[in-house]
Amino acid sequence: MGQMRNLLLTLRYQGTNYHGFQVQKNAVTVAQVLQDALEKVLGCREDIKGCSRTDSGVHANMFCVSVKTHSAIPCQSLVRALNVKLPYDIAVTDCIEVPLDFHARYDCRGKRYVYQINNSPIKDPFSFRQVYDYRYPIDVQLCNRACQGFIGTHDFSSFCAANSSVEDHVRTITACGMVRQGDRVTFYVEGDGFLYNMVRIMVGTVLEVAAGQRSPDSIPQILQAKDRAAAGATAPAWGLYLDKVFYDETRLAPTVEG
Repeated sequence: MGQMRNLLLTLRYQGTNYHGFQVQKNAVTVAQVLQDALEKVLGCREDIKGCSRTDSGVHANMFCVSVKTHSAIPCQSLVRALNVKLPYDIAVTDCIEVPLDFHARYDCRGKRYVYQINNSPIKDPFSFRQVYDYRYPIDVQLCNRACQGFIGTHDFSSFCAANSSVEDHVRTITACGMVRQGDRVTFYVEGDGFLYNMVRIMVGTVLEVAAGQRSPDSIPQILQAKDRAAAGATAPAWGLYLDKVFYDETRLAPTVEG
């Protein structure tokens, strides 16, 4: 048995074929498939800690997992070996050694999500289940006005799925907006944490602003209501991507014994 190491794996995945990240009894998840690949490479089934839960069908441009192992396999060799064992829709992009007390979820300082929309009267068959086809013309400037209402520290109860068990609904959003490149419209949001379905409800509400069903200045009132019924519909999972996970750089440096 080698010395215990704590590794931080960075992944990208297409969530279409998975019921989110977290292991579930009767459904295939990203965590389960990753653990299967790790078991084949390391020779034993290690416990893994994911940075987030991500819902069924949601994708990740960056997702981090910490795993403790006695294996001495070098980080870059592990990346290559895992990519051989993993299916086409999950990739490991990086692996670094981190302090033993590092935890992918509890050490996370914030996240950025993006939501991809094909804003065209014609659906894009090559982006099936990767972008949301939305035909009504989106006035990005108008939507950006609405997005400003999310920035700051607020109680996001109105933007949380009604069946969520989380008690504290206060979150801080540091950036939020929409950008357009041709027919592709991207909603982005950065914050210290997100509630269940929060980003998808934010998107659904902003799209109701785009459709003229809500005022772009209505977000503060919706937040004040602290009621899920006050906000818009929940946008479909398949347009959503966990885009970036933020950590304190000093926490990523492995501790040097001496």
